[in-house]
Amino acid sequence: MALGACALALLAACASTEGDRRPLVSVSLPSAQVNDATRLRWLDRVSWGANASSDAQLAKRGLSLWMRDQLNPRPAPLPAAAQAQIDAMEISRMPLDQLVTELDAQRKAADALPDEDQKKAARQAYQQRLNGLVREAQQRFVLRALYSPNQLQEQMTWFWMNHFNVNLRKDNIRAMVGDYEENAIRPHALGRFRDLLGATLHHPAMLRYLDNAQNAANRINENYARELMELHTLGVGGGYTQGDVQELARVLTGVGVSYQPLDAPPPNVRPNLRADYVRKGLFEFNPNRHDYGPKTLLGQPIQGKGLAEADEALDRLARAPATARFISRKLAVYFVSDDPPQALVDRMAAAFTRSDGDIAVTLKALFESPEFTASLGRKFRDPVHYVIAGVRLAYDDRVVSNVNPMLGWINRMGEQLYGHETPDGYPLNEAAWASAGQMNTRFEIARAIGANGAVLFRADDKAPLEKPAFPPLADSRAVRTMQGSMSTDTREALAQAKNPQEWNTFLLASPELMRR
Repeated sequence: MALGACALALLAACASTEGDRRPLVSVSLPSAQVNDATRLRWLDRVSWGANASSDAQLAKRGLSLWMRDQLNPRPAPLPAAAQAQIDAMEISRMPLDQLVTELDAQRKAADALPDEDQKKAARQAYQQRLNGLVREAQQRFVLRALYSPNQLQEQMTWFWMNHFNVNLRKDNIRAMVGDYEENAIRPHALGRFRDLLGATLHHPAMLRYLDNAQNAANRINENYARELMELHTLGVGGGYTQGDVQELARVLTGVGVSYQPLDAPPPNVRPNLRADYVRKGLFEFNPNRHDYGPKTLLGQPIQGKGLAEADEALDRLARAPATARFISRKLAVYFVSDDPPQALVDRMAAAFTRSDGDIAVTLKALFESPEFTASLGRKFRDPVHYVIAGVRLAYDDRVVSNVNPMLGWINRMGEQLYGHETPDGYPLNEAAWASAGQMNTRFEIARAIGANGAVLFRADDKAPLEKPAFPPLADSRAVRTMQGSMSTDTREALAQAKNPQEWNTFLLASPELMRR
């Protein structure tokens, strides 16, 4: 049900939390005019999927306050059973610089073994450890998407991970991607775009993926500079030239990664440049590799020196009008429609510019719009959204003990977490995910969740399944509410189901559950 004339009046609250640099971004909405079906549609779009417990929390809090909580997330605990799984992970217990340094030593030790059989076994052990680390990152993401109270933050973490894409198959990024998500993306997912942009530039996962670790004076590598403008900020047609790509690549010379032991002395830098050397964790700015010549970017000279040049370039890119338009349109595609109205994008871009790139304020302009309200229930779910929404609806707040089947379902549909090969990230439009083959696979996954979901609650593949091995979906208050707005065809199909497993499958495979 559309909210129609109930436009959202968005207010900035006077209160602020410790460490906030701006007032809270708030949504004010006449809650009396938000019925049960409307609440579920908001949940389906803002969260990773509606379920009965989340709907009860939203109803108790009211949509306005719930949206304020989502736009201004505070630390919130996961259920103890989910947090215990995360706490046990190696990526949770070992800092990235220590982990990568240790892995680098393990790789070198394996390569140095004289016996070929021992070398092969040691290299396999190294690869298995890398695989285990990326699997932990994928598992942690799914657990948070399923159970975090800060659902919008988790949605935006996935959005920005896709926007600033890195691929797990390159080099040792499998060891880095969990930290990349945790420390470069998630803390800034609803903050300032400029801070997010800087955090990705300083992370070794991005520098390795787009080859800036090899970018040096007299050996220029343009990969990162090009994607920084084309995919991360200005967008195609954003007003930059090949000359700007070359100049930005020169700005970024010397920005790279160091695998030296943490207590190793700095490299031998020329005396007049020693003050410019920077190392923080694995990030390194090495003046010996930097081009100190004059540079011009987007028609203006770069005034800084050394690493300060990169900060100046990021400031310029983040504040460019083309960036405001590009980011706003991509957010509107994610949250509203595959072809969002230009008027909405313009309002969002104005909010982005006015707030100096505040992501929550930009989303405020989106959530208050009639275009957002009119789109509820119509946005096609990509595979990650489809699987997580299905499990949230089916099992609500019951914590799964094994998310690996979910990762397998996502992989089958072609959207492996951190697995997109090219820097552009996975597509966000319906055409990319609505093929006949995709729909076939979705029906099979709907049957797996609806008839055999107990696979999520056993410790290993050989353990017996609990009985019944399927969720009581028909008993869910959220499902009963959804049924009121389902099509005649869907209701007739549900009425013809021969047993609860089939009923669950028909529900999860219905056209309504394909959209959010």
